[in-house]
Amino acid sequence: MHRPLLAVTVAFVAVVAACAEEPAPVPSGLSAAGGAGFSIAQANGCFACHGDGGTGGAAGPALVGLAGSTVELTDGTTTVADTEYLRRSLSDPAAQKVAGYVIAMPAPALDAAEVDAIVTWLEEAGGEP
Repeated sequence: MHRPLLAVTVAFVAVVAACAEEPAPVPSGLSAAGGAGFSIAQANGCFACHGDGGTGGAAGPALVGLAGSTVELTDGTTTVADTEYLRRSLSDPAAQKVAGYVIAMPAPALDAAEVDAIVTWLEEAGGEP
């Protein structure tokens, strides 16, 4: 099997498995938009690769604590996970790949409001993952 096909197959299986699980409760202390962002991320299977509640998984980095952190990219450069980086990562995951992860993140089918809600959740979910 070709690597791109394998990566897509693994990601698809992870998303299907995540959809079959009982939804996790929205963490306390979030705004309405932040809670909606958490729920949108969960409904789109993000936690299948990014770990339970976005705390990090084998296939994807932690989402909790990501906003504002320095991210190492596959090209050896680093960038700050600011609002624009977070939006770009959700809209075009291949634009800046995080070092250390080989499975390509599929581009989620999110509208601008959903992207904004997830970014709000990421910015409110600060602290250590």
